[in-house]
Amino acid sequence: MQTNFTPEQLSDPHVAEAESILRKCVHCGFCTATCPTYVTLGNELDSPRGRIYLIKDMLENGRAADREIVTHVDRCLSCLACMTTCPSGVNYMHLVDHARTHIEKTYRRPLLDRLTRSLLAQILPYPARFRAALKLARVGRPFASLFRRVPGMKPVAAMLDLAPGSLPQAKDEHVTVSGEKRGRIALLTGCAQSVLDPGINAATARLLARLGVETVQNPEGEGCCGALVHHMGKEDAALEAARRNVDAWMREIEGGGLDAIVITASGCGTTVKDYGHMLRLDPDYADKAARVAALAMDITEYLATLDLPEPMIAPGITVAYHSACSMQHGQKITRQPRELLRNAGFVVREPREGHLCCGSAGTYNILQPEIAAKLRDRKVSNIEATGASVIATGNIGCMTQIGSGTDTPIAHTVELLDWAYGGPKPTGIRDVSAPMEETSAETGAETGAMTAAE
Repeated sequence: MQTNFTPEQLSDPHVAEAESILRKCVHCGFCTATCPTYVTLGNELDSPRGRIYLIKDMLENGRAADREIVTHVDRCLSCLACMTTCPSGVNYMHLVDHARTHIEKTYRRPLLDRLTRSLLAQILPYPARFRAALKLARVGRPFASLFRRVPGMKPVAAMLDLAPGSLPQAKDEHVTVSGEKRGRIALLTGCAQSVLDPGINAATARLLARLGVETVQNPEGEGCCGALVHHMGKEDAALEAARRNVDAWMREIEGGGLDAIVITASGCGTTVKDYGHMLRLDPDYADKAARVAALAMDITEYLATLDLPEPMIAPGITVAYHSACSMQHGQKITRQPRELLRNAGFVVREPREGHLCCGSAGTYNILQPEIAAKLRDRKVSNIEATGASVIATGNIGCMTQIGSGTDTPIAHTVELLDWAYGGPKPTGIRDVSAPMEETSAETGAETGAMTAAE
């Protein structure tokens, strides 16, 4: 793509990066086939190619964002399916992140939109505030239908609809490493996940302890990864969150040492792995952030590096594996979760249109509830068509979004693996009675049949 930036504009490193990304686009349109919003809405401006044109025009002319640009950029889920499809290597992730920052700085949103975004930014990254807000949501839930009818209040209705009826209580589990110590990792506690489902990290710590891996949790200063505010264009807050985490993990790296920084929410993983880029212009943090980013690993990515023993039980149940966008497109992790589940004795089925987003995307299902609901219903229909008895995924946002549209139990991949290797059975999953030999044979037969069919 030809660009026309001035030398003065290109002296800004952010604009220079955007220009280099824009020049790689060859207008091929492959991205439109895998873009959830284009597939759903059919509007060229709601495709990556259309947004690229809008962003290019805005940046080249050095003008403030307008309502049209904001409308179409806001509709982007940052699912990054376009980056998986793009044959030219266009880094759409960094381009749309820059556009969102420009929008935040130059566009004044309507009052209710500003208040909603400010509320989300002040609550979601802070577990204590988020927990209190969810308790209040139980009081407001009866009024959700009323809010849906008031212009500008649909995000509030979406928040109330998504809020769980009750919150799980975090158990104070003390796990000790079994046998010979094989490693030491830091486990990101995070923000929303620690409130919505603390059992995910508990399962991770149990499983790793049985495998001989020491887990460091809640080091001083660690907090939200910054993804939630980053994708709302609030870049100063995102960079501050990144710096706090880099400081916390560097103390552990230089103290007891770390083999990896393990993350159980794939949306957080995509952001932490990008810390080196986010802080590249900060002379005090550039090298440290790059070091931290290089150590970041999804839990399935880390488990795949270990020599796992034979499963303790034979689950033998059919699992529909939903690959979160941040997992398959953001981190390019596709093989490990499926192989780990199959090796643990699960029968893994692949839903149709697995590349399409479920509509969660951080705060997207709150800020764009109508599009998100269409994507959720499409995703649920494809998952339920597999006939699986449980859904597995590696992102708390997907678990919340998909779970709001189906009665099929949904569990984090690591919870299923912890169960197979000696941990407790995840909530909602039926009892298992099949012997190990019988279940292994059935799993192999069905997996082989699926492979042949594919």
